[in-house]
Amino acid sequence: MNQTSSPRIAIISSSWHRDIVTSSTEAAKAELQRQDISPEQVDHFEVPGAFEIPLHAQRLARSGRYDAIIAAGLIVNGGIYRHEFVTTAVIDGLMRVQLDTNVPVFSAVLTPRDFHEHEEHLNFFREHFVKKGTEVAQACLQTLRALQALPVQG
Repeated sequence: MNQTSSPRIAIISSSWHRDIVTSSTEAAKAELQRQDISPEQVDHFEVPGAFEIPLHAQRLARSGRYDAIIAAGLIVNGGIYRHEFVTTAVIDGLMRVQLDTNVPVFSAVLTPRDFHEHEEHLNFFREHFVKKGTEVAQACLQTLRALQALPVQG
């Protein structure tokens, strides 16, 4: 983000459990707007699941179009396999993207230990994702400001 322009931010969300993940993306967009980031500065992309987020983030980061990327998703233990390997792959992938491209990447990809598709859990996670969406947008903007204050590296 240079000092003469406003930041461009990409949000990537998974469509798996869209009803919950949307709470996060909408809260992030709302918080960005509250912090004077216009909707035109934010692009939203949707991928099938959390596992697909890192590659999409890498392509967007390498495009040179975005100052930051926010990822949102929900990884649950579906009983068929252990969800920890998906979680590790996604989070490690997002870290690698930011370190390889110098574009900060923020995660609202959540991995509850216990998730059950009954109304009480669904409501809890919808509300929790609102909080996490707001927090990730705040962290994004705070980090962009902090990085802008650092000396430029050659």
